[in-house]
Amino acid sequence: MPHGAPPQVILLMGVAGCGKSTIGQRLAKRLGWRFRDADSFHPQANIDKMTAGTPLTDDDRWPWLDAIAKWIDDCVATNQPGVVTCSALKRIYRTRMLGNRSDVRLVYLKGSKQLIADRMSRRKNHFMPTSLLDSQFATLEEPRTNERPVVVSVALPPKRIVDRIIAQCRLQAAIPAEPATEDLRNRHD
Repeated sequence: MPHGAPPQVILLMGVAGCGKSTIGQRLAKRLGWRFRDADSFHPQANIDKMTAGTPLTDDDRWPWLDAIAKWIDDCVATNQPGVVTCSALKRIYRTRMLGNRSDVRLVYLKGSKQLIADRMSRRKNHFMPTSLLDSQFATLEEPRTNERPVVVSVALPPKRIVDRIIAQCRLQAAIPAEPATEDLRNRHD
């Protein structure tokens, strides 16, 4: 992908509870692209470990990351743009999934531990317990500039996060944005 050209695949990364699934679904819908959540690539053994509160090892993660990379390659090969989520906490994980794929853009959903812990405590029916948040932040290696990340604060309302991603990746939305109630509350005119 030439510098500044729109990507064909967007990888949304960040710690558990930062909103990857919510933002990924909204972004894919606005763009008219395919969507896959990283959780759907996990083998059952990984889900069982996380449900029990046991952090995954790198050996647990390699097949998962390879499955995500294959999905990215399939999107590019079939010319079907896509949005995929993955915590992608370490550079080595991002390298494993993205390699030299120039038509993929990394978007880092960044938030404070307190904000994300508050959000996680309100989630229902999710296998990732709040108790693993400390290990997520301890493992997190924020993307460097050479990874060309788009960094967006998760303190913003979801609609504004999606709008920023679309603008910063120079994409055309298939579906126009609807006014969001959280944005209307902040109007002063």
